[in-house]
Amino acid sequence: MFNSSKIIKLTFLICCSFQISAQKINQKEVNRLEKLAQQVTIIRDNWGIPHIYGKTDADAVFGLLYAQCEDDFKRIEMNYIEKLGRLSEIKGQSVLYNDLEIKLLIDTEEAKADYKKAPSWLKKLLNSYADAINFYLYKHPEVKPALLTHFEPWFPLLWTDGSIGAISTADLSTGELKAFYSGNNDKVAYVEREKYVQTGSNGFAFAPSKTADGNAILYINPHTTFYFRPEVQITSDEGLNVYGAVTWGQFFIYQGFNENCGWMHTSSNVDVADMYAEKITTKNGKLFYEFDKKLLPVIEKEITINYTENGKLVPKKFKTYFTNNGPIMAKRDGKWISLKSNNRSMTSLIQSWVRTKSKNFDDYKKAMDLKANTSNNTVYADNKGNIAYWHGNFIPIRDKNLNWSKVVDGSVSSTQWKGLHDVNETVHLYNPVNGWLQNCNSTPYSVAGENSPKEVNYLPYMAPDGENFRGVNAVRIFNKGDKYTLDKVIADGYDSKLSIFEILIPSLVTVFEKNIKPDSAEYLELKEPISILKNWDYYAKENSVATTLAVEWAYKLDPIIQKAYIDEGELDQVENTTNFAKNATVTQMIPQLQTVLKELNSKWGTWQVAWGEINRFQRSSGDIDLKYDDSKPSLPIGFGPGSWGSLPSFKSSYQNGSKKRYGYNGNSFVCAVEFGSKIKAKSVLAGGNSGDENSKHFTDQAEMYQKGQFKDVLFYKEDVQKNAEKTYHPGE
Repeated sequence: MFNSSKIIKLTFLICCSFQISAQKINQKEVNRLEKLAQQVTIIRDNWGIPHIYGKTDADAVFGLLYAQCEDDFKRIEMNYIEKLGRLSEIKGQSVLYNDLEIKLLIDTEEAKADYKKAPSWLKKLLNSYADAINFYLYKHPEVKPALLTHFEPWFPLLWTDGSIGAISTADLSTGELKAFYSGNNDKVAYVEREKYVQTGSNGFAFAPSKTADGNAILYINPHTTFYFRPEVQITSDEGLNVYGAVTWGQFFIYQGFNENCGWMHTSSNVDVADMYAEKITTKNGKLFYEFDKKLLPVIEKEITINYTENGKLVPKKFKTYFTNNGPIMAKRDGKWISLKSNNRSMTSLIQSWVRTKSKNFDDYKKAMDLKANTSNNTVYADNKGNIAYWHGNFIPIRDKNLNWSKVVDGSVSSTQWKGLHDVNETVHLYNPVNGWLQNCNSTPYSVAGENSPKEVNYLPYMAPDGENFRGVNAVRIFNKGDKYTLDKVIADGYDSKLSIFEILIPSLVTVFEKNIKPDSAEYLELKEPISILKNWDYYAKENSVATTLAVEWAYKLDPIIQKAYIDEGELDQVENTTNFAKNATVTQMIPQLQTVLKELNSKWGTWQVAWGEINRFQRSSGDIDLKYDDSKPSLPIGFGPGSWGSLPSFKSSYQNGSKKRYGYNGNSFVCAVEFGSKIKAKSVLAGGNSGDENSKHFTDQAEMYQKGQFKDVLFYKEDVQKNAEKTYHPGE
């Protein structure tokens, strides 16, 4: 399965020389691109946000990708290096099996074939995508790509969904893939995906009945790694006028709004990929798999992955295997396991684009009817007062008697997908009578409180998602909310209550009071910290010692309370936490708090450390893999991790022995938009819109982000022009 091979005699010096020459294009091509650039105008506003204006949609895409390159080319390149399965060429053998996984799940030849048969309007957009990036590289010879010196128009067909979690592998791990194709279980040559731990996002929609001015309001609050998406606007004379967040290197607004409607995507746990146990036999030295009592030949493909080592590229050849269900990804209980999935499709890319041009609710529903969005839930609002929620979108029809979170028999046709469920069969809700909708990567059965869809009406694989503490918090807030304005929506969106501690802290106090004797050393050590936690209101605040104690303590408890993503039949985070708290013993709670006190005393000389002292935002460079430094400036952040219930999420950790915790994931692009006779919107971005540390727009929104202060969105061209910092054509 894994062949040794000789080293390619290719040094980095030769690579660099090739990169420089590869950016040269002929004069005819230069003239074509220069002419194209003149059809596009980019206006940078006073926050550095690009507003792109083109005659055609293709012109707008050209301007969008050019502006993205100006702001952070390296992130664009890295996203496509990953989707091409070529990370090993720059990172070495440590990610070899991550590349193999990508190559098994995302077929470049299929992407090329899709490009050739793409409808003409889509092909124009794809061509503009490639033209813009290649034109940027031509105009900026000082930019040295890490690997990709020329971008192809079929690249976007490798990555047709803008989600941070767009790759679906069911329950299969990269470690299992490595074990199958290498023959050993050493935890090397791959980076395992985080499993179960909550990242996610929040989406809220409010109907006119719940707002002060009688207009629908949408709250867009993705929780991603910081700087995963910038803020942009793209406009054309062909009916395109959309504002929001775009994933680096993609040509469609992923989360945002136009003058008619808006959409927010939250990561979904809908079952979109399944595992099959194959019956493999060998006959005359060849491999076969059984299907409906017939033997069919196993498809064998040789995949070569080059990895860098000591300044040279080393090729590794893998003999990989496929059945009618998909690639073989693991071996369990002696059986080969294949994966059926839909990790890229041209229809998905089409859907990602056409929804941005929706003129009304019917248009948006037509986009949803394409049924190609594999990783997202959708929260929607529009200027007619409609609000809506869809849980997932691409949902295969399956045998309802099986548990599809488990491995199923791949040798019989009865386990095959039977097409896709119509949207009206999936979990959805339009215009609930309560007037609000929320999803925080949680169950759809609380999306509108008591007016939510009922679980008994849907198949388990349609919504295995459980409840989490952000969902609990959101329902609590919106049940009593009324007369919403943009500012009130933002204020509720920044509710920092860590609702998990409503369950954990009373249990801790009970365990302490029942089991720790007043005359013991433990009692004297813990009496004051326990008292602080007992009297805490559970809200994360910058000056709160209780927040520090609680957050540090919770991370040391049973990991089951962090498990946010569950499979069919499993208990959810709220249930697991409730059970843990109900049955917790002294050894499960007290030593963990003592460790927290010891660590804080060791680092700070006291355990009474305010949350803002320890929980910091720092952006000191434009590197993708940021390094954090206690000696460099940073900002205190008052809100906490979404996994404990805070609606504004700030996931932080210690970095390389640092004294402070530094944030790296959570609130990124946040926006509230009101759909009245004219669009009104406010937004904030983690740090700033530019990835260039020398730009004034690198950290110009950092203090606003810290304080939850939003800027006014400039949606109309006259407002953009009044606040213009720079107006130019690409290449100027």
